[in-house]
Amino acid sequence: MLLNNINPLENVTLSAIVASIPIILFLLCLTVFKMKGIYASITTLIVTLFIGFFVFELPHTVAIGAVTEGFFQGVLPIGYIIVMAVWLYKVSNGTGQFDIIQDSISGISQDQRIQLLLIGFSFNAFLEGVAGFGVPIAICSVLLIQIGFKPLQAAMLCLIANGAAGAFGAIGIPVGIVDSLALHGNITALEVSQISILTLPILNFFIPFLLIMILDGLKGVKEILPMILVVSTTYTGLQLIMTYFHGPELADIIPPLLSMVALAIFSKYYQPKKIYRVTNQEVIQPKKHSIKSILYAWSPFYILTIFVMIWSAPFFKGLFAEGGLLSSLVWNISIPGTMNEITNKLITLKIDVFSATGTAILLSVIITILLSKHFKFSDASKLLGLTIKELWLPILTICFILAIAKIMTYGGLTGAMGQGIAKAGHIFPLLSPVLGWIGVFMTGSVVNNNTLFAPIQATVASQIGTSGPLLVAANTAGGVAAKLISPQSIAIATAAVGEVGKESELLKMTLKYSIGFLIFICVWTFILTIIL
Repeated sequence: MLLNNINPLENVTLSAIVASIPIILFLLCLTVFKMKGIYASITTLIVTLFIGFFVFELPHTVAIGAVTEGFFQGVLPIGYIIVMAVWLYKVSNGTGQFDIIQDSISGISQDQRIQLLLIGFSFNAFLEGVAGFGVPIAICSVLLIQIGFKPLQAAMLCLIANGAAGAFGAIGIPVGIVDSLALHGNITALEVSQISILTLPILNFFIPFLLIMILDGLKGVKEILPMILVVSTTYTGLQLIMTYFHGPELADIIPPLLSMVALAIFSKYYQPKKIYRVTNQEVIQPKKHSIKSILYAWSPFYILTIFVMIWSAPFFKGLFAEGGLLSSLVWNISIPGTMNEITNKLITLKIDVFSATGTAILLSVIITILLSKHFKFSDASKLLGLTIKELWLPILTICFILAIAKIMTYGGLTGAMGQGIAKAGHIFPLLSPVLGWIGVFMTGSVVNNNTLFAPIQATVASQIGTSGPLLVAANTAGGVAAKLISPQSIAIATAAVGEVGKESELLKMTLKYSIGFLIFICVWTFILTIIL
């Protein structure tokens, strides 16, 4: 039994400082020492183990269990979802469906403000939902360039627009990962998702207005105000409903899809008097496609939506729960010698492949292949190999970061930091989003940010008597604000638009918006803690 000592140095402040060394080290490795994420996480894991063993007296068996659990969860369910989501995108590209999707979006209007709403905002959010990990920034910025936008301008607009989708990217993993962290107070992903509706919809509703204002000023906002309202209202309203009643998985899939449909229908009956063009270059007319072709092109993604909705439904989850009809397909492997006072039970690995969200995506891939006349399973297998080759390192990095988070939790380091930070008292919620902003700026990932800092937010919340889900949601929202300027996002954007070497210029273009979002989130979170 681990006698959990969150104050081993008999000084709360000093114990908290020592406990925070792994996180500080990780951030320094990424920034000052310019280490790659994988090397930074390995280095931090070694130091975390050292501190856990020699300062917090963490038993070796619990440490081994924590690392094992971190790696296991990094692969299943997180890595599984990531690989399947990106594979689905690559398959839709391989079948030629994605080209038709692009044409169907570009053909709705020749006004480039409307095209920015369709491609830069809605399609960007949709790709964040089905793939994430830089895919929406890369694809949408290139699409905008193809229709006449300047390279850095396209990159900046896509980075800002991505702020509306980053919290629920790649099938909701940034929030969904909360269920894997065993947070203080048994905070669930659904609770975080539900309370996020108090903050994120305000930002998300405002971002389309901001995009048009940046592109064409207040005059542009006035000229296409009905279009902006259609997109903002549809996207924000549906995402609010999805996140509250369903959870994070489909929050970046159904809302952006239907916002595109709503704008496409509205555009048939209303177009601005003046057609706005960024430049005077010749308008490239997209290819015309039949309704049947367009419906087929979009089929991978509405098939995905149907499967994810089924997989996320309570009745389906109940089939695999204890005593459920298919509970025999779920295996729980307990690791001996890992009983500890944090969980009051053995560390257990839950092998649950059939009800995993990744399996829902896998079935979408299989049906997409079957529906294609020319694309074979052998072609898809090659793309799967390419996907794994591209993603194994990011997934391994996530595994190491999860291992660090588990050791910090089971070893009492998170508790020590929480107790130290709690000394800030009721002013902490004002600073809570800043922690998330720093986390994403340094790691480039809202998933990694929540893995590192959500346990701290939850622990501090319990110690100062405020809502744990609210502070975890604030951590997520603060992280989303940092996606606009994280080195990883900036690097992807400049590479996609062929402007490598101009990272600092792009950073200057997005920085003020990132800080503006952060200030709003900080003040609003503080107000919410007073109201709630």
